[in-house]
Amino acid sequence: MARSRFAIALLLAVVMGAATSCTASDTQQSEATSSAAPATSAGPAVLTPVVADVVAAPIPVTGSDGRVHLAYELRLTNTGSQPATITSLQVKGDGRTLVDLSGEALTPWFQALGGGPRTGTVLTPGQQGLVWIDATLNSPDDVPRSLGHVVNVDFPQATSLVPSQLAENVADTEVDTRDAVRIRAPLDGPRWLDGTGCCTVTSHRAAVLPINGRMLAAERFAIDFVQLDEQGRIYVGDKTQLSSYEYYGAPVRAVSDGKVIAVVGDLSEQVPGASPQGLPLDQYGGNHVVQDIGNGRYAFYAHLQPGSVDDISVGQDLRAGDQLGLLGNSGNTDAPHLHFHLMDGPDYLASNGIPFEFENFDLDGRVTGESFEAAATAGAPVVDATGTQTGSRTDEMPLYLDVVTFPGS
Repeated sequence: MARSRFAIALLLAVVMGAATSCTASDTQQSEATSSAAPATSAGPAVLTPVVADVVAAPIPVTGSDGRVHLAYELRLTNTGSQPATITSLQVKGDGRTLVDLSGEALTPWFQALGGGPRTGTVLTPGQQGLVWIDATLNSPDDVPRSLGHVVNVDFPQATSLVPSQLAENVADTEVDTRDAVRIRAPLDGPRWLDGTGCCTVTSHRAAVLPINGRMLAAERFAIDFVQLDEQGRIYVGDKTQLSSYEYYGAPVRAVSDGKVIAVVGDLSEQVPGASPQGLPLDQYGGNHVVQDIGNGRYAFYAHLQPGSVDDISVGQDLRAGDQLGLLGNSGNTDAPHLHFHLMDGPDYLASNGIPFEFENFDLDGRVTGESFEAAATAGAPVVDATGTQTGSRTDEMPLYLDVVTFPGS
């Protein structure tokens, strides 16, 4: 037994310790299999210093572009003693390559966590990183049953067990077969702009947080809605005044039937124009309502006006379309807006976000990211992006920078 422990310790020392002298394998491309799949499925066991797992299995959702999106996060951990440069990532399903991110194309979708460099695609020894993935397909019939990932890694030196270049097959995961939740829109009327929605890496998608000992992405599909005026502006006049935002106080409506399980309504409004400092974590949602809409799914309506939920109480049954509050500027916010998302648990932080599709809306257009930034910071009118296929939508999810009209007055 002692001999066996020594052999294992020696192996770990070789893997985790300093690199040994280079061998002929220092230019070898090696196909490796992670422990997430049986070693017999792809040949003999191979050391994979960068290991991976999926934060939550993706649930397909149809976006306003007519395509089916699989939006999820891949967590990478460098278990070795050398820096690991992630040179490319491929997502595969049913024998097809669904995503291929290489070089500079990978950088916007990658973020190293914790200590060490936070730029590029390098993980220092012991460091973790996240890759945000948006695999798109033409129709629900094209959704694969499972996904595999190939992570291509470069190391400064080869060792006797690990080459300097490695292609690792990691984190095989099944696609969640549940349908996206179909709901009513939480707002009425024209020109609602999706300010931070799926599926690129906005502040919402980037908010993968360590909560209660787990990495969770409650805001994976969250949308911040602001309303444009007829000239395409978010506000007119002094941006620090709530009265400058014409849509401030818009009715917020229940998206489905269901019971209220949490209400906060007594927090003050923030001053627009800047995010509040020193806000406690439990006040990030501001005045809000959490509604149980059934089957382990919950709706979260945040940043409501103080006092606007006084008639809403825990245990109250709401019907789809019922007014539950007014759009405000409470909590972690720099301008009036409605933050809305669905989640798989009752806590708006300690849960994973799940996708949803609105029963119907009109896609009026999509704006450019640069013009949205100018509209939010300087009051400039937005500029329409070219090539957007506008028109009526049924059972789809608005995407980032979409401008939509919801049924209602």
